[in-house]
Amino acid sequence: MTYSDETRSRLTKDAGAILARYPKKRSAILPLLHLVQSEDGYVSPDGIAFCAETLNVGPAEVSAVATFYTQFRRRPAGEYHIGVCTNPLCALMGGDEIWEALSDYVARDKTGTTRDGKVSLERIECNAACDYAPVVMINWEYFDNQTPESVKAIVDDLRAGKDVKPTRGADKVCTFKEVSRILAGFGDGRANEGPSAGPASLAGLDIATGNKGEAS
Repeated sequence: MTYSDETRSRLTKDAGAILARYPKKRSAILPLLHLVQSEDGYVSPDGIAFCAETLNVGPAEVSAVATFYTQFRRRPAGEYHIGVCTNPLCALMGGDEIWEALSDYVARDKTGTTRDGKVSLERIECNAACDYAPVVMINWEYFDNQTPESVKAIVDDLRAGKDVKPTRGADKVCTFKEVSRILAGFGDGRANEGPSAGPASLAGLDIATGNKGEAS
C-alpha cells in the first residue's frame, strides 16, 4: 500500500512547511515522523519511505530514529494511547496496580490496541510528574493521582466518545493523530488551555518564597 496522490500532495505541502524551519533537511526528521504518524496513526512503512525521500536519506536512517524514540509507534496506536508510569515512585504509589487492572480490563490484540481501535496501552518511563504519583498519560496529557477505578472510568468514557479532561493542560484530550500533528509543529490554538502546574508542583516554590520573606 502506498499513499494516494491526494495524501502525498497534502503531506508534501506540510513537509515543505516543516523543512522551512530548519537550515538542514536532516534536522527535520523528528517532526516529519510525527507528521506521517498523524496520517497513519503510527510510523508506517509508507511513512518511513516518505520521510527518507523528503530528506534524501536512506530508509534505514529514518527507521533508526523512529525505533529510538518511544513516542513513535511502529504498530497502529489506538485513538487514545494510554501510558501507565511504572517507574519506582509511581509503582510504589499504585502504578503497578493500575497497569495490572487495565491489562485485565482492556482486551487488546497483539499490537496492544483494542479491536475497536479506540485504546492502546503501554508502560511508560518517568514523565517528570512524580509529585502526582501515580500518573497516567493519555496522548501525552497528564492524569494525576490515579487509581485502577478512576482509570477504568476514563477508559469507559473514551470508548463511549465522551470528552475527557486531563488534570492539567488542554481542556480535553485530543486523538493520537491530532496530537501527532501538533508535535509535528502545527498548532491547534489550544496551547494556553488549562493549568500547566498544580499545588504539589508549586509547594516548594511557596515554601522558598515564604522563607525568603521571613529572612528579609
